[in-house]
Amino acid sequence: MTCRYSNKIKVSMIHRGLKTRIMLLLLAAALALPAVAQDEAAINAGKTLFRNNCAACHNKDMKNDLTGPALGGTQERWASYPQEDLYSWIRNSSALINAGHPRATELWNKWKPTAMTAFPNLTDEEIANILAYIKCTYEGNCPGAAAAGGPAGQPVAPPAKPDNRLLYLALFGILAVLALVLARVLSNLNYMIQVKEGNAPAHRRTLVETLTSKGVIAFVIFALIVLGGYTTVNNAIKLGRQQGYQPEQPIKFSHATHSGLQKIDCQYCHDGARRSKQSVIPAANTCMNCHKAVKVGSQYGTAELTKIYASVGYDPTTDKYVPNYDQMPEADIEKLYKQWIADTYVKEKGTLDADGEQLVQDQWDGIVKALKNPENGDRKIQGPIEWVRIHNLPDHAYFNHAQHVSVGQVACQTCHGKVEEMEVVQQFAPLSMGWCINCHRQTEVKFADNAYYKSYYARYHEEMAAGKRSKVTVEDIGGLECQKCHY
Repeated sequence: MTCRYSNKIKVSMIHRGLKTRIMLLLLAAALALPAVAQDEAAINAGKTLFRNNCAACHNKDMKNDLTGPALGGTQERWASYPQEDLYSWIRNSSALINAGHPRATELWNKWKPTAMTAFPNLTDEEIANILAYIKCTYEGNCPGAAAAGGPAGQPVAPPAKPDNRLLYLALFGILAVLALVLARVLSNLNYMIQVKEGNAPAHRRTLVETLTSKGVIAFVIFALIVLGGYTTVNNAIKLGRQQGYQPEQPIKFSHATHSGLQKIDCQYCHDGARRSKQSVIPAANTCMNCHKAVKVGSQYGTAELTKIYASVGYDPTTDKYVPNYDQMPEADIEKLYKQWIADTYVKEKGTLDADGEQLVQDQWDGIVKALKNPENGDRKIQGPIEWVRIHNLPDHAYFNHAQHVSVGQVACQTCHGKVEEMEVVQQFAPLSMGWCINCHRQTEVKFADNAYYKSYYARYHEEMAAGKRSKVTVEDIGGLECQKCHY
């Protein structure tokens, strides 16, 4: 009896110790999930949603009006009304205006006829994240990853997902310690049972034996399979996704100068966008339409324009194309364009000094690197410029530029961002399937003066006139059918 009573006491003590350890570990796990990390994740999610849904009409500094009003202080201005009213306004402003809501009517009277796009698919959590991002941007206290971009005229950094790797490692470590504690407790309990039942010699499993047991090995293998499968699927989903990708191009072409400062229309260079599936990369002949006259750049002088001349065989000194240029030896090409660079330098400085000689050599080296590129094997300087592709949809996704630009009348900036402000172009949008679908759900069809939509117009015009619908989106005319993009 005494031995049995003693064993019960020991087992009870083990259970109490187990409870204490589990409570301590759970407390540590709770401390490893700080609210700050959760807030940062929410704000970063709100930033992504803002850029994908709101940035086309609202200023990203939240302080100045754009197409729509500045959004800073939105929650304070709606503080007199229930939160549900603000959420309803964001989802469908027209419905709230038609219902006679005082705040909605006030905004409509101030900004009409500009109507806010409806976002019926936004959840309460997503709206809360957007509002959190707006608030912290307006107040200037966003976490580092969610800060709202650089100085005016520069591309805004792409939305970054919070890096939670340290948090996950901490949680994994806590769970691993918890698993070891439980394993040791089970080993002790098994040992006590052996002693109680009189099984001799009683054997207490060591830590090494516990870690090398069949159960632990099976769990590790299972975890590796799950982790490997998750990583494979996740990487497959991300394949081709390169939002924020901003490669260095062989020629430093500034869209901010050409499209922004000089107001050159996007479709002058990318003329395929209005008439074909591809927007096309402009040939050097398109550049030459202007740069036969403009021979010295405002930012880089002769450095970048001479690369274009060298690719097509244009002699800027004589204003003529070089005959049989494709057969011309590289030494003669070098002499031709070095002379042009030197002559231009002399016109500016009066003499070719040591700095000028170094500039001539540096620019020639730049021409060779940009056009010949040793990585391309035996490629010659003569020939097309090999631009680095930025936007690249997967082969199984069909996208037609003409359908969107000419028929849908979608602005280039909708998908490509404010290219007219970018010195170096980057991929602005995620170009994911979900992003495209959301756009089709939210974008209203422009029926006016568009012959393509005449077959739809009569029915939808009657429904809108009867008050059965307030708008027609791309979704309504089949924009979510799988065969439209995958066939």
